[in-house]
Amino acid sequence: MPDGFWESDAAHVAINPHQPADSAGLAAFASSTGLQRTCFFQTSGSEGVPKWVALAKEALLISAGAVNEHFRVTSTDRWMIALPLHHVGGFSILARAHLSGAAVTCSDPPWSAEDFVRRILHESVTLVSVVPTQVHDLVQKKLACPACLRAAIVGGGGMSHELAEAARRLGWPVYQSYGMTEAASQVATQPLADDLPPGCLEILPHWQTSLDASGRLVIRGPALAKGYVLRSKPGEWTWQPLGSELVTRDLVHLGEHHGRRWLEFAGRESGFVKILGELVHLAPLQARLDALALKHGVSPPPVVACLPDARRESRLVLVAEDSAGAALLAPFNAGCPSLHQLAECVRLPAIPRSALGKVNSGRLREMLISGQV
Repeated sequence: MPDGFWESDAAHVAINPHQPADSAGLAAFASSTGLQRTCFFQTSGSEGVPKWVALAKEALLISAGAVNEHFRVTSTDRWMIALPLHHVGGFSILARAHLSGAAVTCSDPPWSAEDFVRRILHESVTLVSVVPTQVHDLVQKKLACPACLRAAIVGGGGMSHELAEAARRLGWPVYQSYGMTEAASQVATQPLADDLPPGCLEILPHWQTSLDASGRLVIRGPALAKGYVLRSKPGEWTWQPLGSELVTRDLVHLGEHHGRRWLEFAGRESGFVKILGELVHLAPLQARLDALALKHGVSPPPVVACLPDARRESRLVLVAEDSAGAALLAPFNAGCPSLHQLAECVRLPAIPRSALGKVNSGRLREMLISGQV
């Protein structure tokens, strides 16, 4: 970042180099509406309609300070940025380094698990942020963690228990985090001393949390985004303020343990389908499939998806990119309740994913329904 960036009034648009047209005119709109000292990040779930989260620089720095405290980051640390800087997960590392005085190095695209490990070792990296897909690659290639690394923060999606244990057996000090762009990165994170109930993440101190009547997480705090900038068509931007709280689409459990607040992720509101009148939660099924993919050395892992069905309302399918992924259909269904079994395997040349490896569920569903296989 330019010298003085965090102190300046300048706005910043985190442009995706692969989709620069999505941000055309946003900087001018921000200037005309007085959105100074603001950073804009495009959400991964925009589904074709450009939608940008507006985060004050102060929000990013507040989040960075909390993460630094949680992981005891000091000026002796060295971060490696292995995530795109147009995502808040990568960009927030710059804020953490600014506050702590830690050094920063960037990995070179495209992602390579072997190069990642070599760079950590060569540059004595102590801290990284990664996504589950990257952890999966490290495990599949059986790459041991260099001794210099003391924490690998995993975000951008849930890491299965099996994947976490496999990574730890290779020496990777993985710590699951839960967050979102609107929260300027993390809301809750696994503590360094894993002394909370299994599956629970410690809520960072700058967040106030509650549940709505449907069990969805509600967050309030000084790192919350100001709002959204949306574009319905070229040249037309609109401002949508967020208010003092965000009702997420995430279903969680909240609790306390020896005075420390914790959060346990239970699933997403949109992650349920109806089959023969019964509500089926997709997240545990995907976790089962991920565990099988890990066991059988299948990478990238296939995906559980659903399609409309005239009789059952929905039917579950396995989406795979190759024969190795397709071969997981039988072991997945073995011993699985009939309601949860996958009806068939659908082969795609490539499963649509974001730059962070997260499956673009909307685009995948469009491809499946339209027969783009």
